[in-house]
Amino acid sequence: MNENLFASFITPTMMGLPIITLIIMLPNMLFPTPKRLINNRMISIQQWIIQLVTKQMMATHNQKGQTWSLMLVSLILFIGSTNILGLLPHSFTPTTQLSMNLGMAIPLWAATVLTGFRHKTKSSLAHLLPQGTPTPLIPMLIIIETISLFIQPVALAVRLTANITAGHLLIHLIGGATLALLNINTTTAMITLIILVSLTILEFAVALIQAYVFTLLVSLYLHNNT
Repeated sequence: MNENLFASFITPTMMGLPIITLIIMLPNMLFPTPKRLINNRMISIQQWIIQLVTKQMMATHNQKGQTWSLMLVSLILFIGSTNILGLLPHSFTPTTQLSMNLGMAIPLWAATVLTGFRHKTKSSLAHLLPQGTPTPLIPMLIIIETISLFIQPVALAVRLTANITAGHLLIHLIGGATLALLNINTTTAMITLIILVSLTILEFAVALIQAYVFTLLVSLYLHNNT
């Protein structure tokens, strides 16, 4: 119980060097490239899920937006697998780092905005000023809409970071309470253990849902700019 709650969020190092790059590359090993004419069940299920997600996300996009399909599918697979691997004991979750999430959100958001200004310049500029705005309010509304535009990538990153971090902290706290209660009251400790198992199952769902939400919002930004 005396362990620092945020110790699991510190970037791990080896010989004084951060190994975050190796950790980020690890999820790629979970999705091998099929090399046989007839795939096994695991590869078939993997391809079916990827096709299902791709079809759902790309259904509302035009031809220009559909060119982002590989990027969006890779993004949801990376975030989802990273979140799930972070639930393993003594592991590190890169998506609990706000800097990494900003590193994903800002370039993707900027690419969608630049795409909009390139292909739909008038429509993109029109979003900064709602139709029918009174003349005295035009400068203020332009400033507000511009600020809300620049807040989008920050909201993306903070949402992912907060949800994953909160889940890890809850598991850590309830797990510590379960160990402490074993020597005090076994019945209460068993009830706490059931809560811990239920929360862990919920966190598996949250890990996948947050990956889907992050990718879906990027897809919506892309849809509005293509």
